[in-house]
Amino acid sequence: MTYWKHASAVVDDGAQIGENTKVWHFSHVCPGARIGADCSLGQGVFVGNDVSIGRNVKIQNNVSVYDAVTLEDDVFCGPSMVFTNVYNPRSAVPRKNEYRHTLVRRGATLGANCTIVCGATLGEYAFVGAGAVVKGDVPAHALMVGVPARQIGWMSRHGEKLDLPVSGQGRATCPGSGEVYELNGQALRLVSLPEPQA
Repeated sequence: MTYWKHASAVVDDGAQIGENTKVWHFSHVCPGARIGADCSLGQGVFVGNDVSIGRNVKIQNNVSVYDAVTLEDDVFCGPSMVFTNVYNPRSAVPRKNEYRHTLVRRGATLGANCTIVCGATLGEYAFVGAGAVVKGDVPAHALMVGVPARQIGWMSRHGEKLDLPVSGQGRATCPGSGEVYELNGQALRLVSLPEPQA
């Protein structure tokens, strides 16, 4: 076993877990789960069968990653945030064949207690604020807050808010990394990296 798990955690036979991943207290990983290297699953985390988790993903306490959810590399899931996989659940109506897939792209952050309604794709390095409710797709680098979530700005790869409007034209430098970003309409792109230190 190349990963570590706490004695109270349950990892079912068949689960694929990458090197140096840690599975903490009272967590449960189902047999079909695929989890990359260098991840951390906090206390009370549940990972379903039809779940794919990339490398260096941090899942904080009390998060359930249900079937039909994919988390790419470097995703952060804050404490007690919520995924769903059925849009209109009823206890008496079976809907396992109606799961809607949720995709969280590389580097995205999902803040504490936020909810991601199933069927959404969250772009690379998107940032969902604490308590927000996301009901649809989120652009790469978008900063989303509120209920329902709305975009209020843009975030760098470093996790810093950029001095740019939600839409229009402009350039901004990340105060944490020195990376330069360019806004064109409603799309943000990285245009240059900081000069290496001598």
